[in-house]
Formats: sequence, C-alpha cells, structure tokens
Amino acid sequence: MAEPFPLAPSLWATTAPPGPETPPLSESGHADVVIVGGGFCGLSTALHLAERGIRPVVLEAREVGFGGSGRNGGQVIPGLKYDPTDLVAKFGRERGERLARFAGSTADTVFDLIARHEMDVPHQRAGWIQGAHTEAGLVEVARRAEQWAGLGAPTRVLDKSETARLLGTERYLGGWLDGRGGAVQPLSYARGLARAALKAGAAIHGGSPVTGLSRSGSTWTVTTAQGARLSTERVVLCTNGYTGDLWPGLAQTVIAANSFQVATKPLSDNLRRSILPEGQVSSDTRKLLLYFRLDHTGRLLMGGRGPFREPRGARDWAHLERIVGKLFPQLDGVAFDHRWCGRVAITQDYLPHLHEPAPGLIIDIGCQGRGVGLQSTMGRLIADYVATGDPDRLPLPLTPVEPLPLHAFHRLYVSAIIAWYRLSDGGIR
Repeated sequence: MAEPFPLAPSLWATTAPPGPETPPLSESGHADVVIVGGGFCGLSTALHLAERGIRPVVLEAREVGFGGSGRNGGQVIPGLKYDPTDLVAKFGRERGERLARFAGSTADTVFDLIARHEMDVPHQRAGWIQGAHTEAGLVEVARRAEQWAGLGAPTRVLDKSETARLLGTERYLGGWLDGRGGAVQPLSYARGLARAALKAGAAIHGGSPVTGLSRSGSTWTVTTAQGARLSTERVVLCTNGYTGDLWPGLAQTVIAANSFQVATKPLSDNLRRSILPEGQVSSDTRKLLLYFRLDHTGRLLMGGRGPFREPRGARDWAHLERIVGKLFPQLDGVAFDHRWCGRVAITQDYLPHLHEPAPGLIIDIGCQGRGVGLQSTMGRLIADYVATGDPDRLPLPLTPVEPLPLHAFHRLYVSAIIAWYRLSDGGIR
C-alpha cells in the first residue's frame, strides 16, 4: 500500500483536542486479547472488553483515529445500504429482522457513548436528510422512510420546497429526514473512545505497526515492527480501508476507495443560516454520493469520491469546490482552507463482513462509508462474541475470506467511473 495521505491537513486534526498518550509497544508480553487497528471498531471493542474485565491491548500503526475514523465526514447515519425488507429477503426473516434492528441502533450507540463517558466531542443530533436527485430517487426515499417508520424510527418524507428550505439548495426534487442521525467531530470521538478504553483498563499503543501474525496450537503471536511481541489466545483485526497483507487475501476482499473532502473558511452568520439551518447532515441518492454538513466552527464541508491514488495537489479537490458553488451559489467567493481524504472499505455486496479464518482470529472489514455508528456498534458486539464465544451475539454470520475475482480490474472499473464523476462535477450541471 502506498504511503497514506497525512492526517494533519484535515479539519478534524485542526479542531480536535489532543489525544491521550499511547506510546509504542516496547516490551514483549501477554494480552487477553490483541486488537489490531485503533479506529472506531478497535477502540469500541477494547472499551467493551475492558468493561467486562478482559484486558485488551490495541496496536495501532500510527495514532488513534489516523485512518478513516479520524478523516470521515462525521455524519452519524443509522441503517445500511439495504432497506429492512431487503435484509429480510437476503437473510430470511429472523436474521434479516435482527440485522435491521442492529442497523437501526447504530447512531444510538455513538451518542450514548459520548454521554456516558462525558467525552469532549462536539456533536449534534438533529437528523440526517437524504436528498433525491432523480424521480427514481424520490421513489427510493419514500419507500425507505416508510419502512423505517414501520420499525418506529422518527422519519418524514420531504417535498421539494421543504427539502430546499432544510438543505439551503434547490438542486433536489425531495428527500426524507431520519431523526436518528446526527454529527460528531470524528477525530475527537475516536480520541474520546481511546480515553474511555484506557480508563476502563485497556492498553493502547500507537506507532506500533503489526508485521507478523502467527499461530502455534491455541496461541497467537503478534509481532510489531519494533520487534516486540504479544502472545494471546484471541486477535481482533479491524483495519478496514487501511488493510495491508497481514492476513492473506483480506485486502483483496474490498475496494479501498478514497473519499475526498473540502471545508470552507468559517461562514458569516447570514450564510450559515442559509445552509442546513436546523443542523441536519446530508448525503444524497447518487451511487457516487455527495455528502455535506456544517461543523461546530461554522464551516461547510463537502465530500465525495476522488482518485484512487493519493492526492498530488489542490487540483484533486477542485471538483468538490465547483460542486459547492453549484449547489450553494450563495457561497460564491467563499474560500476553502482545508482539503483532505481517507480510505473507505467497500465490499462487493455493500455489507460489513465478519470472518474467523482460524480459531481465535476475528476479522471485521467493510465500513461502507457509514463507519461512525456501524463500527462503534460492531465493536461492542465483537466484544460480546469474544467474551462469550456465542456467534449469535454477532449481527452477521461469520463467512470465509473470499478475495474479489480480478480485484485489480474492479479497481480499474471503479477508477474509470470516478474519473467521469470528477470531470462532470458529480453529474451536477
């Protein structure tokens, strides 16, 4: 994997409080559980294991929240890419309904954790709006709102005028509002999870890339680049879009797309009141969707796909800056002061995947662009599974690691679509 884009240029690195001390692992030893990856899933798993009295050690290659957890748009969106009836059709009634309940609860997990651990995390829970950009999208959002309302979610279908009022743009034909959604400062949240996990008794070591994973009998040996080793009976691997070759074929089970974002300078009060005036976050019905929100400093963030490669200069974000002007002409002349990107792990079926390719090794991969709530909740349930050994604690069945056939060609195909997307400003004229 190429050297990833640094965390420092992101808005979140600028506005987050410092993280806790997480020194590199310097001595070999034993851990009840070793967790590889210091993002939302790894930190949530560590926190919930420690609260059970199990001693986990988190090994993070760089710093807590360095990957997608500290770079995403900070939108807390419940649900999956599939609607509840789709899940029932795919998994059967019992498993499908259980998966729908899990998906519908993911935003609750985030806001409950922030409150319970009194985290220093700017957050707001005013809901998520999905704007429909086509007539087919209108049908899609109406169906989605109806299905989630049937399960008790606070949803509302929006006509064109109400969508325009709530978003601050006339570009959408309508949409729906899901009151369960909201926003967080994601790097602050990752650091808050780390503090809570440390307080509960977990150990976290940054700057400790794992270079070796081997098993003898029931014991795993986890080796870091510095040469320190940990023995353990259980390993949880959750590196998502930053997955390397630690386990054979795992990186080839996902497309690690690059999600690019820009942020304006803080807007004036008048401009701020003209965009998302009630504090919702938004993403739309495009296959390569656009997502946007205001942050706690009054900046507008716009996100979308960018090139697969790491960025080479400001021109790699130019399409997003043009999109901002097209969606929000009132921002003409407003400057941008942050540009950053991060990897998103996308599976072929757009569902998170759980694997146990060898006894004692649990793998979670596939954040699907909804990782804030999804991976926070997945970590709690992985902790339940590790503690009890009961696979029914997991929201999805454990499946074999199956690399995508012709993985390189999948990347080329998606890269071609993204190239069109960038040239056409996401299809916005």
